[in-house]
Amino acid sequence: MDLRAYTRQYAKQDNRIAALSYFGTFAVYFTSLYLAIAYANLWYVMLPAGVVHAFSAVRLYVLQHDCGHHSLFETRAQNEWAGHGLSPFTFAPFEVMKQNHNLHHTGVGNLEHRETGEIHTMTLREWNAAGFWERLQYRLYRNPFILVPVGALFTYFIRYRWPKNTTRFGVRGVLLHNLSVLAWVVVIWALSGWAGLGIYFAFSMLGGMIGVFLVYLQHNFEDTYWDRRPDLDPQLAALQGSSALDFGWAFDLAVACITLHDIHHFNARIPSYRLRACHYNLPEEYAPRRIKFPEAVAALRLKLWDEDAKRLVPFPKQGRRVGRGAHTAAG
Repeated sequence: MDLRAYTRQYAKQDNRIAALSYFGTFAVYFTSLYLAIAYANLWYVMLPAGVVHAFSAVRLYVLQHDCGHHSLFETRAQNEWAGHGLSPFTFAPFEVMKQNHNLHHTGVGNLEHRETGEIHTMTLREWNAAGFWERLQYRLYRNPFILVPVGALFTYFIRYRWPKNTTRFGVRGVLLHNLSVLAWVVVIWALSGWAGLGIYFAFSMLGGMIGVFLVYLQHNFEDTYWDRRPDLDPQLAALQGSSALDFGWAFDLAVACITLHDIHHFNARIPSYRLRACHYNLPEEYAPRRIKFPEAVAALRLKLWDEDAKRLVPFPKQGRRVGRGAHTAAG
């Protein structure tokens, strides 16, 4: 079967489903935030409501990502307006985020264009050639206890105030976006004070950490795919180089199916509300290997791309310099 022909039947937008997904997520976002702040003295209300709020924030970001691909609503204009409308609540300026993410799609799996990826990956050869300070910097960067929380804080609260390529894709839009974020924060403060603002930022931070964890898993797992031109195979880069996470139906719903990243990279025009059906109805010859939660957590120890073994491997033991077959000597 022609996989492109198969996926095209799911690349159909429906404004009724899109509106339900869009406005329904906003309803959950605002309701859960209200409950978390209004019942802050009742931990058994505040904590569950805050966790729901964090996941709804992740879902809003995924919907904004869909709008960037013009895949959520039926028309380009509808997606553009919807994407900008999400910006104050995702902390991500829409136009620059859209353009940078599209660059990521063009460079996925390409070892010669790793600057387009969300999380940097060194090759084993580069590690072997690196000096002490470069290794230390990379070790700290890839440590999950730094990468996830500090990555969330830096990416969503700091870096997105002036993202890369801002001057190329829209200074005015970023400045207006930052003003809208400030206005939203002032509204929360005016209605609930510093305590409410603290609760909002705490659970926004949790949402950011969930987002970074998912972004890491999208392309960082043992048998992912990287290569160099002219050998780079775009179909393998999309399907094998992007993950399919199996955390259950409820989790997929909570994060708008960003877990099914392989099919998304193969055909970015499939809206999030059709990704699960497309993925789980794949013809047998294209059925992917799905990563369950324990394997996803274990993937956090994989740090370097071994070009000889063609897999992601941990750091070599004792800083040992190794080459071919390094995956057998790695711990």
